[in-house]
Amino acid sequence: MTDRDLPIPDFDHVPLGNLAEHLTALDREQLQVLLDHEDAHGARLPVLERIRHRIEALDGGAEPTGSVPEHLPETSAGASAPADVTPATAGPTINPPSHGVPTNPAQPR
Repeated sequence: MTDRDLPIPDFDHVPLGNLAEHLTALDREQLQVLLDHEDAHGARLPVLERIRHRIEALDGGAEPTGSVPEHLPETSAGASAPADVTPATAGPTINPPSHGVPTNPAQPR
């Protein structure tokens, strides 16, 4: 089974923070497909735990809700860093504390 045949498109690249909301739309059979795929390929413990938790919820009487989009939106882990560090993008100069620097024996602590 390829990544395209999975119930969630591009499943292997879904950010962990977004995974739970996509799992709620799946039924038990679809979740089992994802569980088998993840167990055979990535075996990422947080992903396996979220899928198993959702299966337990369905076994406990929960119902699938929502829908899985055909294409998941691109997400980023945060702001991208500038390509080059320049004086304009460098952080502030950090001065040693006023009581001295422990790694410099010439300055007392």
